[in-house]
Amino acid sequence: MTQNGIVLVVSVSIIHEDKLLMIKENKATVRNTWNFPSGRIEYHEDILEAARREAKEETGYDVKLTATTGIYNFMSSTNHQVILFHFIGEIIGGSLQLDKAEIIDSKWIAPADLLIPDLLELRDKEVIQRITQNLISQKKYSLSLFNSSLENMV
Repeated sequence: MTQNGIVLVVSVSIIHEDKLLMIKENKATVRNTWNFPSGRIEYHEDILEAARREAKEETGYDVKLTATTGIYNFMSSTNHQVILFHFIGEIIGGSLQLDKAEIIDSKWIAPADLLIPDLLELRDKEVIQRITQNLISQKKYSLSLFNSSLENMV
């Protein structure tokens, strides 16, 4: 979702056996860069539902969101101001099926490896490394910070 030049995005660290699933993007604006499964929040969409939807669309996995590492405000590699809501998720169903139109590869990687300079070409490297540092240090927060749906808001 874009409002007043600000892009609202969700991303998910899918963790399995102490490794993170990273995807290699092949989108019109960003090619051959590694990222967490992520995407824009759609108009009137619940933030938590958006995170689950994006994880499913880009990886084929159904995920249960377990926590958040926080909210990140930054200028993206495509020169947009981004407010990113990042979540931690675990696989509860589905199977790895990449959205071949936008995702060309995936890999499971140890979180600490994302901090190795130039190991992977990361999209928005600084924010991915901040998220990774929060994951490694177990700096995470309860999902209760988020309202469960827009209908509950007054």
